[in-house]
Amino acid sequence: MPPRATDARRAAVLGSPIAHSLSPVLHRAAYEALGLGGWSYDRFEIDEAALPGFLDGLGPEWAGLSLTMPLKRAVIPLVDEISETAASVDAVNTVVLTEDGRRLGDNTDIPGMVAALREHGIEQVESAAILGAGATASSALAALSRICTGEVVAYVRGEARAAEMRRWGERLEVDVRTAAWADAGQALRAPLVIATTPAGSTDALAAAVPERPATLFDVLYDPWPTELAARWSMFGGAVVGGLDLLVHQAVLQVERMTGRSPAPLEAMRHAGEKALAGH
Repeated sequence: MPPRATDARRAAVLGSPIAHSLSPVLHRAAYEALGLGGWSYDRFEIDEAALPGFLDGLGPEWAGLSLTMPLKRAVIPLVDEISETAASVDAVNTVVLTEDGRRLGDNTDIPGMVAALREHGIEQVESAAILGAGATASSALAALSRICTGEVVAYVRGEARAAEMRRWGERLEVDVRTAAWADAGQALRAPLVIATTPAGSTDALAAAVPERPATLFDVLYDPWPTELAARWSMFGGAVVGGLDLLVHQAVLQVERMTGRSPAPLEAMRHAGEKALAGH
């Protein structure tokens, strides 16, 4: 049964560092739009060592948690159940806390990526390129397993990361080929390019944007736009940004934690845009 608007319930985002997180802004906007006046959403600086004790100290008023780095894998042994989506990439970014005290681990990053692409008209692609090989790259591969019918080329630094991406490809049943980062300019000709690297990493690639680029999904949102995204837009290409991903994965978290659906996507997006513009 969905919670009543007057029920006092709690949720929060955990991670380290956590001060930069936009999750409180997005979730609080959702509660306001849904009329959940008794709900609160906070942030806590929690590392792997502190996580078990924090979870054990939660009372029955807690509805759910959002998890960011470095907790997405550390939480797995601490939950009672994990979804197939989360298990596919060994990463939990959402814990739903049930009335009977169970902890359900899920991953909304992957369906959030798919939803963000769908919102921009990308339902299916014949091939794609990924820039980077970290945790976000494995989530991108999992998302591509749902929409890409052909080869995914991952541009990475070093053979160890290349081997890891190939292993993820086998596990997720995606046809993955790896290429050297020095050749990353070639990635920009793919029908869909997903940039998963830290701020500044793709700046040098901006000069290699082709005259008629297709779609770029850049997972960064601050600073925005990245040099690559700005150049891509200037050449008329479609750009999906990190705020799109953040909002869509948060929408799914709100629905799972509150039992209310659909979550207010536009109110959450507006709150996120306002927060980013204000600093």
